[in-house]
Amino acid sequence: MADPARAAKLAQRIKVVVAEALGRRVKDPRLEGVTVTDARVTNDLQHATVYYTVFGDEVAQADAAKGLEKAKGVLRQEVGRNITVRLTPTLEFVADQIPVVASNLEELLREAKKRDAEVAALAASAKHAGDADPYKSDIPEDIELDEDDFDEEDTDLTADGDVDEDSNK
Repeated sequence: MADPARAAKLAQRIKVVVAEALGRRVKDPRLEGVTVTDARVTNDLQHATVYYTVFGDEVAQADAAKGLEKAKGVLRQEVGRNITVRLTPTLEFVADQIPVVASNLEELLREAKKRDAEVAALAASAKHAGDADPYKSDIPEDIELDEDDFDEEDTDLTADGDVDEDSNK
């Protein structure tokens, strides 16, 4: 078993080598729109999975998959020349689903934003179910309360501070 850090470094190197080989060495027109997005290598360094995306419709994606399968030997040979491991790992090409998932998430976010706007519009025109201020007081606002308005049995105002005698009961 190899070190996982070594496998990660090897995967990055394989990703770069495959991407460069697709641009330089492989002359298949079906692979012109292919972008290598990621690579993963097993811990025993025997198998590499290369993730790719293709710009275009489903026909272009199917053609790219066929082209990558056909060019697998040339790409593996190129990987073997450019990495320093005893055995060249086998290559497996998998279409990356991240762009599809990202577009789905963007659609969900647009829908959530639209619903938030609808709720905000409803909230702007909403009225309170009861009084607008459920904590309103019976004391008119223009009357000011002084210290003299309190009974001595409720509050003891001393120089030490405000002490409520009834709070101990």
